[in-house]
Amino acid sequence: MGGARVNHPNDVRPSPAFRPPPGFRRAVALLRAGEVVAFPTDTVYGVGAVVWNVQAVRKLYKAKLRPADKALPVLLADASDLSRIAYQPSQDALRLAERFWPGPLTIVVPRGEGVPDEVTAGGASVAVRVPDHDLARALIRAAGAPLAATSANLSGQPSPVTAQDVLTQLGSRIPLVLDGGSCPGGAASTVVDLTGPAPVILRPGPVSMQDILSALG
Repeated sequence: MGGARVNHPNDVRPSPAFRPPPGFRRAVALLRAGEVVAFPTDTVYGVGAVVWNVQAVRKLYKAKLRPADKALPVLLADASDLSRIAYQPSQDALRLAERFWPGPLTIVVPRGEGVPDEVTAGGASVAVRVPDHDLARALIRAAGAPLAATSANLSGQPSPVTAQDVLTQLGSRIPLVLDGGSCPGGAASTVVDLTGPAPVILRPGPVSMQDILSALG
């Protein structure tokens, strides 16, 4: 690849309706063509590929220098898309999705039959979230598929909160950085495992166990 191209949105005027920044259509076209794209989320910049496209997912691992035994989270556009990734989502998973998505809760569920081994590192479960970020969700929706996505940095390096941060680390390794302004950074999402008899917090975050148990009734 010839290196990432960054698209600067300038200042998008405040509006009740989402307005995609320059480069949005190109980002969608690249994702649909099996490429890897970086984009902002509600925490940090992420880099993603269409979850069903094994070759694209492999490109993602290569771009980040990410070990192949580290599974990738999956980002959805809407909570209603959970059944596209999870195998027979439980009532607990559906309740948490309804209560906390979009937002800082990642749910680990049994993976659906169509989720490639490359995404889950061969495991039987998959981590899923709906980001609380209009641009990220619009991109996923326009791509027509959930995205296997993780922070847009070289493995082990600081997570990026601006498009320039992404360019510094991945600029020569991916075809496009979609500039949506600065991300808030801060705490990563809570990760809760729902594959056992009771929910287990794998990574503490903004959503507490008390919040989770309250939502589950």
